[in-house]
Amino acid sequence: MNPSAPSILVIDDEPAVRRLLRITLEAAGYAVTEAETGKQGLTLAATKPSEVIILDLGLPDLKGVEVVRQLREWTNVPVLVVTVLTAETEKVAALDAGADDYLTKPFGAAELTARLRALRRRTRPEEETAQLLIGDLTVDFAARQVWRGNVEVKLTVREYDIFRLLVLNRGKVLTHRQILRELWGPSEVEHTHYLRLHMTHLRQKLEADPQHPRYLKTEWGIGFRFVE
Repeated sequence: MNPSAPSILVIDDEPAVRRLLRITLEAAGYAVTEAETGKQGLTLAATKPSEVIILDLGLPDLKGVEVVRQLREWTNVPVLVVTVLTAETEKVAALDAGADDYLTKPFGAAELTARLRALRRRTRPEEETAQLLIGDLTVDFAARQVWRGNVEVKLTVREYDIFRLLVLNRGKVLTHRQILRELWGPSEVEHTHYLRLHMTHLRQKLEADPQHPRYLKTEWGIGFRFVE
């Protein structure tokens, strides 16, 4: 095993799934550690730190959401949850608890490794900068300005705050509740219509084709994601 290979902890109770993930991840250059229960996964996460944790929500001992909550008490390691198609409520709960992204079973190797690369990029220290250039968008954090090409885009205070939050968490799914709690406060987490209206306006102002957005993606029934 390459000692410099990025480490992945897989927490899943199905041996066949763990075997498939190990084969896929090792072929992609990762070093894999396996756990078959939530408790075992928590122990390994504490004693053998990994760069990313892949967590199945359907574990035999602890609910996946509880595993995420316990992890977030002491670590910010990225957590990629995997679920079956019908587990949307659990998926949202895991993201609200602090998971970083999700995949719905079945998924392909290319999609899995792409999500892992995105999560690992988010954890690498970046040089602090007052400006960020992504595609044809420029964000000036110091001046609270956004440019599309050479044209400044006039955003309201709330639109800018939503856009800034998504950009700073680019590549990560943010649930409706996470965004509303962060920007509106805990008492407003159910008012998703506010958020959807602002997102519509943001797309109209920032996207070349608001009906098929390049940057501001909707995760249906869950939230939003900014894609570089």
